[in-house]
Amino acid sequence: MAGIGEVIAVAAQDEVDAVKKPAAPAPTPTTTSAPAPAAPKAETAAGEADDLRKIKGLGPKMATLLTSLGVTRYEQIAAWTEADLDELDTKLGSFAGRPRRDNWVEQAKLLSSGDSAAYEAKFGKL
Repeated sequence: MAGIGEVIAVAAQDEVDAVKKPAAPAPTPTTTSAPAPAAPKAETAAGEADDLRKIKGLGPKMATLLTSLGVTRYEQIAAWTEADLDELDTKLGSFAGRPRRDNWVEQAKLLSSGDSAAYEAKFGKL
């Protein structure tokens, strides 16, 4: 069994070795970046636009406004954060607050997943 002095010496040497080792190089960023969150101004995802009017509380005027902001897919709405909703409210005028009141994000999540049964159970018939 090693004496306390020997244990301390080994521990001290381990610390010295750790200090002498060059730091691991910083990870280089990969060429593929994480997808940006879909904000109200996000670009249209590939493919055809979804019928946003299937979202309860989102009528033709709101659909036109969202399209002008680049929002055409359920996935975009489903990815909105509270900050995104706050920003959108500043553009909605008298409709401000409607996306939260009518749970657009939750509706969009269900619609984008294709789970019609869950959508209809929670929000009524499509």
